[in-house]
Amino acid sequence: MKASWLPASLREGLRCAYSNQPTIPRTLLRNRIPLSSPSRSFTTTSQLRDSIAAPEINFPDEEGRGMGEQGPPKFYARLVPYSPSYFTAQPSYTDNLLHLQSLLRKYSKLPVVQPGEAPRVAWRSLMEYRDQTGEAVRSSKYHKIVETLHRLNHIHPSVMPPDVKEAINIYKRDINPHENLAKPIPIDQFGRALGVGRRKSSVARAYLVEGTGEVLINGKTLAEAFGRHHDRESAIWALKATDRIDKYNLWALVSGGGTTGQAEALTLAVGKALLSHEPALKPALRRAGCVTRDPRRVERKKPGHVKARKMPAWVKR
Repeated sequence: MKASWLPASLREGLRCAYSNQPTIPRTLLRNRIPLSSPSRSFTTTSQLRDSIAAPEINFPDEEGRGMGEQGPPKFYARLVPYSPSYFTAQPSYTDNLLHLQSLLRKYSKLPVVQPGEAPRVAWRSLMEYRDQTGEAVRSSKYHKIVETLHRLNHIHPSVMPPDVKEAINIYKRDINPHENLAKPIPIDQFGRALGVGRRKSSVARAYLVEGTGEVLINGKTLAEAFGRHHDRESAIWALKATDRIDKYNLWALVSGGGTTGQAEALTLAVGKALLSHEPALKPALRRAGCVTRDPRRVERKKPGHVKARKMPAWVKR
């Protein structure tokens, strides 16, 4: 017959259950069995130690009772995210987009202005928005915010809610370039308008007044001031392009540069002075090239070059 043996833990439990010896409380057992001395803690000899169980923890109830001698009740606070978007990759961007979309849904039925009549607003650039939020937002994602702002900006100003205005102001630039308009050139008591033009290193100051078409440049006539026909035409090109040669008198002062630079500087100066008298001519003057300054200058000569770009002839020997 094959004998089966019980495990050691089960045999020990049965022996203690059938024995008549009283069990020793855990606290008395802890006081009765001394620990080994610290001086013998680093010995290499095998020494049997009895394990001591940790005392039971007395957890307090909801009212803070049951602490015993452990002191006042302790309340453990759990960290809660400030927004559900905390668990997204870009929480600030997500909150901003959801806030703008909620405003758009809330006020989608308000009247809007006609296309092209909405106030022009310069929104913050992508780099400014990244610096503001501290997140690497992609341009395609920021474009969604700009589209939503553009739609909110088309709400009629008379019925635009305050919270929409506040949301729009957050994304506006500090300086709106669309509001920086050039000051109109005044007309003095003699009916003269002063225009200043520049081309290369030449500067021209043109005084334009209503008259019969007389022209004086540095006290000389147009033919005396400019020998080339092309330069004469450039000097009064603003008047010729708008058919105003015989309606205004021109008195100009030019300095610096050559004759071509002075003549083209006069083109811009006369165009500005003519705009002061007749602002409606601006589209025609812009098409004629009399409103925008030509920024081109002579390219500098480089070392080792014959001129600005010309290289010396290559010689084999």
